[in-house]
Amino acid sequence: MAISPLFTLANGKGDVFESKGAVEFIPNTDPQGPVDPTDPDPINPVNPIDPDPRNPVNPIDPDPRNPVNPIDPDPRNPVNSTDPDPGNLVKPVDSINSQGPNIGTGGSPLSLDYVSNLDFGISEIANTKKGVTYYANAQELHTSEGSKYVPNYVQISDYRGTNSGWTLTIKQEGQFSNASAQHKELTGSQIQFVDPIVKGKSDASPPIYAEVITLDPNGAESLVMAAKPLAGAGLWVESWGAVEEMTGDLGQKIQKIKAISFTIPGETQTDTVTYSTKLTWKLSDIPSN
Repeated sequence: MAISPLFTLANGKGDVFESKGAVEFIPNTDPQGPVDPTDPDPINPVNPIDPDPRNPVNPIDPDPRNPVNPIDPDPRNPVNSTDPDPGNLVKPVDSINSQGPNIGTGGSPLSLDYVSNLDFGISEIANTKKGVTYYANAQELHTSEGSKYVPNYVQISDYRGTNSGWTLTIKQEGQFSNASAQHKELTGSQIQFVDPIVKGKSDASPPIYAEVITLDPNGAESLVMAAKPLAGAGLWVESWGAVEEMTGDLGQKIQKIKAISFTIPGETQTDTVTYSTKLTWKLSDIPSN
């Protein structure tokens, strides 16, 4: 499953990113062992023995000196999320969009500079009546020192000089679906963000943020971050969780973020296709209460 950002400008008063989400399934070729006839779940065997402030920066250590990409020092370019330094430019890798990641186009001093793709990878169809949870792939960055993986993140810059605050929201534009599939919609599936980390390179008071974000496929907006008046000026990055190496269904090692999950109920059937949805990230000049 994947989510990749597309960018449009919102009337000069903020920014909007539209993200599309997708999940792909492949046939399950794993051998099936004996199951408990009173609880026929194939997952449970019977025998348990058997740089510039407008660039996405590094959320772990937000510091603006040392350009990562001197060839393209664009203030709206992504920076390293583990070290949010406006002078530390990076090239995010987009595993979903073949034309590369979409980043902020500039034009507004209040800017939503970058949002990571959410790529939940390729998984075998799960033969279980229990729900299955998938985790987002970590954000890969190309830096002057090579490639690295960091938590998925969103980057905001506020250089209006008004200290008037802002609000960032996200909403899901419909359930994951594929019009050509037999089972066209992943009914009851849900994306959730936990373990947020907010960092910035600013002397201003930090924005507030939601501890848990559970997206509503019906399109209700969820708060991501918000700055009160006299807060949130400068560059701010919010990331989720930490990078963990996991083994995929095909035996490959993958860098994952468990703090961003996608859960499909056990009763929801899937086909060997890619299911997709769209997420809208909206930054407005409305301060928090």
